[in-house]
Amino acid sequence: MKASAIIVAAGSGRRLGCDLPKAFVPLGGHPMLYYAVRAVGAVKDITEAVITLPAEMLGEGRSVVRGTGVDIPVKLTAGGAERQDSVRIALALVSAESDVVVVHDAARPFASPRLFGESIRAAYLAGGAIAAIPVSDTLKQVDGDAIVATAPRIGLYCAQTPQAFRRELLARAHDEATRDRIAATDDAELVERLGARVAIVEGSSLNFKITTRDDLAIAQAVIAAGLTT
Repeated sequence: MKASAIIVAAGSGRRLGCDLPKAFVPLGGHPMLYYAVRAVGAVKDITEAVITLPAEMLGEGRSVVRGTGVDIPVKLTAGGAERQDSVRIALALVSAESDVVVVHDAARPFASPRLFGESIRAAYLAGGAIAAIPVSDTLKQVDGDAIVATAPRIGLYCAQTPQAFRRELLARAHDEATRDRIAATDDAELVERLGARVAIVEGSSLNFKITTRDDLAIAQAVIAAGLTT
């Protein structure tokens, strides 16, 4: 089995309040992108990576990749206006020999190589698989500033990345979404529209997405405490 990794790293990071695009914000002495590249480079089934970046950061991206020391081929490309556009652009660059494509957000720097490997293997068997964790908080439906209902959380999961899919399935999902002008917040939703099976792989609470300055502070604390794997 061969797998290609897509690392989505074209976000601006405006909500972080930084001057740099999010993937290049320092975290534990390295740009955030560094950790995702290192993780995919440590997965034996991944034979290449495609990284989407802001167009003006391609040179800096090459420097980050060199600094990781990974020995798989890595392609860099300018991303699109939205995350979905970036994945579609990267899909056109993955090898036709890959059985599975695994998509990951650079803003989740603590995804382990084990999680990538499990997602890829589950997708190879099921067609698609995503990292996810059960919802632990009580969910409230709100109208304005008032609660109108409490939603049962049984069977609800918080989706994470990596998300892995058979290459042909993911390509078809994106093609149909473009044709039908469908926008989604993750790739699993596009694959679900096809009626395909998407399995769940147990994620981790440490595999959180860095969006705000509070998230970044927590990530720095995680590294300082040596909790990463």
